Amino acid sequence: MKAVEVKQCGIWEPTQETIDATNVAWLMQRAGVDNYEALHDWSIQRRELFWESVVERLAIPFQTPFDRIVDVSEGVASPKWFPGGKLNIVESCFNAAADSTAIIYQHEGGELETLTVRELRAFASRVADGLRRRGYKPGDAIAILMPMTVECVAIYLGIAWAGCVAVSIADSFQPKEIATRLKLSGAVGIFTQDVFRRGGKSHPLFAGVKQADAPAAIVVSEGSTAELRDGDCHWSDFLGDDEDAPVAVCEPSDPMNILFSSGTTGDPKVIPWTHTTPIKCAADSHFHQNIQPGDVAVWPTNIGWMMGPWLIFSALMNRASMGLYYGSPTGAEFCRFVQDARTTMLGVIPSLVKTWRAVDAAQGLDWSSIELFSTTGECSAADDMRWLMEQAGGRPVIEYCGGTELGGGYIVSTLALPCKVGEFNTPTLGTEMVILDAEGQPADSGEAFLVPPTIGMSTQLLNRDHHKSYYAATPCRHEGDVLRRHGDQIQRIPAGGWRAMGRADDTMNLGGIKVGSAEIERVLQGVAGLSETAAIGVAPDGGPSQLVIYVVLAKDVTVDKKELMAAMQSAIRKELNPLFKIHDIIPVDVMPRTASNKVMRRVLRDQYLQHAKGCS
Repeated sequence: MKAVEVKQCGIWEPTQETIDATNVAWLMQRAGVDNYEALHDWSIQRRELFWESVVERLAIPFQTPFDRIVDVSEGVASPKWFPGGKLNIVESCFNAAADSTAIIYQHEGGELETLTVRELRAFASRVADGLRRRGYKPGDAIAILMPMTVECVAIYLGIAWAGCVAVSIADSFQPKEIATRLKLSGAVGIFTQDVFRRGGKSHPLFAGVKQADAPAAIVVSEGSTAELRDGDCHWSDFLGDDEDAPVAVCEPSDPMNILFSSGTTGDPKVIPWTHTTPIKCAADSHFHQNIQPGDVAVWPTNIGWMMGPWLIFSALMNRASMGLYYGSPTGAEFCRFVQDARTTMLGVIPSLVKTWRAVDAAQGLDWSSIELFSTTGECSAADDMRWLMEQAGGRPVIEYCGGTELGGGYIVSTLALPCKVGEFNTPTLGTEMVILDAEGQPADSGEAFLVPPTIGMSTQLLNRDHHKSYYAATPCRHEGDVLRRHGDQIQRIPAGGWRAMGRADDTMNLGGIKVGSAEIERVLQGVAGLSETAAIGVAPDGGPSQLVIYVVLAKDVTVDKKELMAAMQSAIRKELNPLFKIHDIIPVDVMPRTASNKVMRRVLRDQYLQHAKGCS
């Protein structure tokens, strides 16, 4: 298609016809309001009615009816959703017509292929049957270390079908980090792939699983060539025969997925999703990404990050299709897949858009099927997002910010209001947010706090104190009010809307992946010549964060900066994640510290940004 010129300010304006065609319009009618602002107020003032409307709209089947939407008798920080009810959320993924398309997928260099809802349901059932035959029981934690493929999706759904708990591990992690996640989750089995190929390179996953001393593995491989250990099983030997196995009956609060999110300590936070968390995924995407029956949702991601499960539930629970490309998403071939799959909602991370723009990856392609874009994981660069809009004739970009511990977003945009690149125009429906300054007072710029309860918010962590992590010592807006800490810095824009200003704690987003400073610093401890390191994420020109390492050299050591950076990058690649690229290293004599001897990374961020500004 011929790209059109997008306004310099990157604003998309809705028409009344546009608004009337959205899922939000249905909810306005249900709530009896005539504008979006009133709708959002209704969604937080009448929370039970809002979530009841979501359950009705998505036609979520309960095997036993619930008594009410939520019980907060133990406090809003410990809500019980759908008390008395029983369900298995996997059943909500197969409400679409059996012969409609569930997945559109393509191998590198291959042709488009499809899988129907009927076929995906049968596939997931066979996975559940295979789990039962091998002796796995409801509640067992079973890991997945695979790229996002048809098999991966069926495995994920099959684990839930059997009442087991999927443990999501990103396929980019190295054996040490795989072992950490297996131990923290208590996984008793793992699904993996022998080797997968992407961008002309082979990535041996099963070899990493063996190095991590993982429990019994079920291995997807071509021609069953993988060399198995005692207790391992080939995929072809694992699958059961029952294409309509009984679905496990679960409590709404039963875990169905364990995910990991970096905090400010060395080990990642271990976050369980329950059978209610996917309702948050589907509700967000229904009302904000406006996913409707027959749509095609594409978002290059991984089962190890929350956007992998989010995509599965957002597409299937909304009776849409998901698009999966098995190759690298960084080049023209992925962009052609977006065209050929007739994508209607394309999700991105900002650094990916920057890569596409640098090589003009969408040149000559027809993206006219796209109704909207959505972006998450990093702060957006306005110029890159304007370029993205141009590729689809000026379609809007829905900014989306949240977290694994929320099951989705807390601040986003809606098609019922003007959308401006790099800005949010609303908290998510059903979510109330306040911005407080360092003194705990309401402000236009400060830290975001959330008002519980809402579906999706975690109520426990498996490896640390949940209350201490999110509620302890938080300020109050009013007497007796309870606020939940989230850790993002948010700025209210005078003309309306909000802008993300990065993290308030010592975590960062690198390439859309949340990682703690402590995790990076830990793997750098073994690099020769270093006495101390401090990792920070900075964005001198706005947009995605860049990794900068401040270093204190060991006494009487002199090293070449390029050699030191190469050694540090090698350690990160081998022991943590090859996707984390060092942008700069800064040698210093001493680190700035608090009175209690903690490194003041915020001071280092300010120093780096001031230096970058002075050099520009």
